[in-house]
Amino acid sequence: MRELVYYVAVSLDGYIAGPQDQFDAFLVEGDHMAGITEDFPDAIPTDIADRLGIDQSGGRFDSVVMGARTHSIGLPDTPSPYRHLEQVVFTHRDLDPAENLTVTDADPVEVVREMKGRDGGDIWLCGGAHLAAQLRGEIDRLVLKRQPLLFGHGIGLFAPGAYDPVRFDRVSAQDFDSGVSISHYVPRG
Repeated sequence: MRELVYYVAVSLDGYIAGPQDQFDAFLVEGDHMAGITEDFPDAIPTDIADRLGIDQSGGRFDSVVMGARTHSIGLPDTPSPYRHLEQVVFTHRDLDPAENLTVTDADPVEVVREMKGRDGGDIWLCGGAHLAAQLRGEIDRLVLKRQPLLFGHGIGLFAPGAYDPVRFDRVSAQDFDSGVSISHYVPRG
């Protein structure tokens, strides 16, 4: 069965973006990039991978789900940032059609459960915090690219809410000289 993998960069204080939605402080150069390119080539935007000559055919994902704010980061220049994947954007807004892009206001849990039931690679939960909070019970693997920086406040890994705690077990971790640490967690039980 396909897994829903929340694969995301996060600051030491638990933010996936800063107070003004900025994420440009995250390190994109350093020894950790070789590991990311090797293990998650399909999580690199299509145009960037093409420019860098990165082969995305051997990755673990064939689908990506995200909220409208995450999707809007590259607009209007890149209306289909991960066109090598099936892209599903959850929003009530109207978005222009693009290659391999589905826009829906359906219940994310129902959509992801239907996607998990199909054959294929894993499903990448790209962001954001509100969608991650809605899908927290569907997450099969949490992969955190812990970055050596503090934002102070911003967009959290999960949106605040009143929900039951979910316990995760760390199954692997790799530290890099750049200060980045990539850790994999799976839900306990």
